[in-house]
Amino acid sequence: MAAVTPPSISIRRARPQDVASVAELGAHVFSITFGHSVSPQQLQAYLSESYSIPATAKDVADPMKDMIVVTSQDGAIVGFALLTRGTSEPCIAHLESTIELQRIYVHPTYHGNGVGKILAKKLEDIAKEQGFKYIWLGVWEENYKAQKVYERLGYRVVGDHGFTIGEVVQTDHIMVKEL
Repeated sequence: MAAVTPPSISIRRARPQDVASVAELGAHVFSITFGHSVSPQQLQAYLSESYSIPATAKDVADPMKDMIVVTSQDGAIVGFALLTRGTSEPCIAHLESTIELQRIYVHPTYHGNGVGKILAKKLEDIAKEQGFKYIWLGVWEENYKAQKVYERLGYRVVGDHGFTIGEVVQTDHIMVKEL
């Protein structure tokens, strides 16, 4: 059954003109989710590396990635998600045909409205269309809310890896779902 999109939002592939809005949203959501766990300098360095306009433009243009956005009724980007081919982790290396759900970011004012679920479902549909059998992701061990969402969507923890922000190494749970 296809996900039903609420009438006040729409979902589509990201376009080059979306880069500034996606970069701003990514930096905002990352900051409020993880900012307390690292120094302001380490956070800013990571944001400059991962959520700058050039970094986001590279993600949108990368043929190994699929980025989708959710827009509000007035056209503002309120969420985005990124699917990445060609990545793996040791704990899933034995699985055939995997793809990474690299990011799902939703503006806090849209939390609890099903936007994240819509993004996840759309990425799963894209992955299936491309012939992948498994989708995997890394989620911070302290992001309990996201872990619960992924569990409800059918993902299960299969391992861990380190995620470095500046000089801080945090632990991400690796979760996988069969498509």
